[in-house]
Amino acid sequence: MAARGVIRDVGRVMDLPYAFVDSIAKMVPTELNITLDKALKMNPEFKKLYQEDEQVKELIDMSRRLEGLPRHTSMHAAGVVIGQRAIEEFVPLSLGSDGSVTTQFTMTTLEELGLLKMDFLGLRTLTVIQDAIRLVEKSTGVKLVTEKLNYNDKAVLDYIGTGKTDGIFQIESAGMKSFMKELRPQSLEDIIAGISLYRPGPMDFIPQYIKGKNHPELITYECPQLKPILAPTYGCIVYQEQVMQIVRDLAGYSLGRSDLVRRAMSKKKGDVMQRERQNFVYGNEEEGIPGCVKNGIDEKVANKIYDEMIDFAKYAFNKSHAAAYAVVSYQTAYLKYYYPVEYMAALMTSVIDNPSKVSEYIYACRQMNIKILPPDINKGEANFSVDGGDIRYGLAAIKSIGRPVIKAIVEDREELGLFQNLEDFITRLSAKNILNKRTIENLIKAGALDTLGGTRKQFMSIYVQIVDHVTQEKKNSMVGQMTLFDLVSEDQKEEFQIRMPDVGEYSKETLLAFEKEVLGIYVSGHPLEAYEEKWKKSIS
Repeated sequence: MAARGVIRDVGRVMDLPYAFVDSIAKMVPTELNITLDKALKMNPEFKKLYQEDEQVKELIDMSRRLEGLPRHTSMHAAGVVIGQRAIEEFVPLSLGSDGSVTTQFTMTTLEELGLLKMDFLGLRTLTVIQDAIRLVEKSTGVKLVTEKLNYNDKAVLDYIGTGKTDGIFQIESAGMKSFMKELRPQSLEDIIAGISLYRPGPMDFIPQYIKGKNHPELITYECPQLKPILAPTYGCIVYQEQVMQIVRDLAGYSLGRSDLVRRAMSKKKGDVMQRERQNFVYGNEEEGIPGCVKNGIDEKVANKIYDEMIDFAKYAFNKSHAAAYAVVSYQTAYLKYYYPVEYMAALMTSVIDNPSKVSEYIYACRQMNIKILPPDINKGEANFSVDGGDIRYGLAAIKSIGRPVIKAIVEDREELGLFQNLEDFITRLSAKNILNKRTIENLIKAGALDTLGGTRKQFMSIYVQIVDHVTQEKKNSMVGQMTLFDLVSEDQKEEFQIRMPDVGEYSKETLLAFEKEVLGIYVSGHPLEAYEEKWKKSIS
């Protein structure tokens, strides 16, 4: 509970008027890490009110007692506590509103108690890779195994350096694209470093890193022992593991002790880092640390190296984490470079419920000369799929079309063949009791029925009549009642089919408006297409 927030919370519990409590809370200066005691010293008006108004005094005194306490319990998104026996034997547990079980101690307390806490991150990108590999096998017969990819493929690395990295894990933001164009990675090691450096703080080292990469002859090291440690990152300290190696190789730290320094850095424990300076430079006989001076490194040089490490401690990054991400980045780049259609289809499936993201990737596809075909009940699937060399829009992206409906459409199509016309589609699907008028209307608006021999305007004009006709036929057959349709021959039956009205087609604007309504984006075009030349001239 921070200073302003605690006043509002206490005021609400004390049942004080909101406007009154809000005016008191706003007297607390908007300064980082401000406390109520500090606020009383900084704002004379606030202090005067506190001293003269009994109600304000009670509110502030109560707030001061609660200030700094946790406002509510929260759960780590990926943290898992592991014990050798049932966890309730070690720490108290609580049951969340969603049924999740959490510990009542924070992560630092858990670690001090000797329990193992690990973070397990679930990445959507892993599913994208899996889906893309499945589509590649389906369309080309090639069975890719991610572990067996060539991770030094120059074509893929050069492709990353072009900055055309839309949809590539970790390197698709505008800033990262620009950085990759500048970096021009030539190995997986460069990608690992790129992911580590492109964050607030380490970004300051980017010019130095790129300069070292392009001009290795200009790299200098404070002492010869640093060269094998910093050579892979062109003289820059980029990873926590490098710091661990520096304190081991230069000052004789043990593996365990070097990990304590790493932990102090990652948790930004400046006091621990300052204590370790003495050990690093001069050693510590009691703890078995020789120190830099004893290892022949000048005292000033040792202090300078330690200063650089402390500087880096503000934003230390774990190389193993960056390496795992870089491998996933490379895999997505490999798939996009060699199998762009399959990869983009899998990528759009992963964001099928996010129209703005789908729209962004559709634009990327058009830049890559990949055609996006409208949804189609005779060819499409629930997800985005590969159709020839193009991508077929996923049926699941259409509003109010549930997965059971799509499953029934695909199963019926595979069992009985393609749907011949609108009446055939409605008749066959009505037998499964899953179609309703809203579903049919949205399929028409999305263009998913365009291959059934008619225009969208014709379908919209007639589908209700067909549904009612099919429903009535169904009722008649249930009670055993024959109709005239049952008495005629197969050749004559065509004469009894409902005919499409001669109403033409909707305007382009209406068709696009329908697509936007049920898909969230425009598929067959864009309302501004007609004015493209004009606005391009205006921009230039």
